Amino acid sequence: QNGVMSGLMQMLLLKVSAHITEQLGMAPGGEFREAFKEASKVPFCKFHLGDRPIPVTFKRAIAALSFWQKVKLGWGLCFLSDPISKDDVEKCKQKDLLEQMMAEMIGEFPDLHRTIVSERDIYLTYMLKQAAKQIELPRASENEPRRYIPAVVVGVVGMGHVPGIEKNWNSDLKIQEIMSVPPPSTSSKIFKFVLKATVFGLLGYGCYRIGHRTVQFVLSMPAAQSYLQRLTEVPQH
Repeated sequence: QNGVMSGLMQMLLLKVSAHITEQLGMAPGGEFREAFKEASKVPFCKFHLGDRPIPVTFKRAIAALSFWQKVKLGWGLCFLSDPISKDDVEKCKQKDLLEQMMAEMIGEFPDLHRTIVSERDIYLTYMLKQAAKQIELPRASENEPRRYIPAVVVGVVGMGHVPGIEKNWNSDLKIQEIMSVPPPSTSSKIFKFVLKATVFGLLGYGCYRIGHRTVQFVLSMPAAQSYLQRLTEVPQH
């Protein structure tokens, strides 16, 4: 639905999520599910999903990577098997270690960090600022002065996004550019064509082999041989 490369990337990330769940006994994103449950208990509380849509993020991330970077990233995700403990998770809560991990990601995949982290920092900041606008109270008449009350907002975000949100909070943010999906590159089109041709070629060859063996098996059966022999004898009579 969202494209071949985007679909493959989502499958690999689901594999990573399953690996983390298996190692820790708990699924990633539990804080968001808990926030949703708590929000439902608060009267008049509105719940907003404030992150950028996943298809946009994936497509922009894939478009930002070169062919070899995609191969390198896919290979790393396919064979991710490092053990993860709850102590490792607690260590990630330390600001210095978290910044070090982010710096390593920037060094290896700077374009991936830009699309998956930095751009989403901007989007999350924009959505939080929209939610934090003052609320206008209803007026009894047009002549009554406008009155406002401050909005109370609780934002639940991943720890890696907090520095970026603080950095962008006082900026005039525009999100139109980071919401656009660039057209696929030539290498992406070629890869997509080769992948489709390979899949259909393998399917066609598999159908041919199965059909060929099925026909051979049927013809080797005594009943089929007897029927064929009778057919060949009909013109002679």
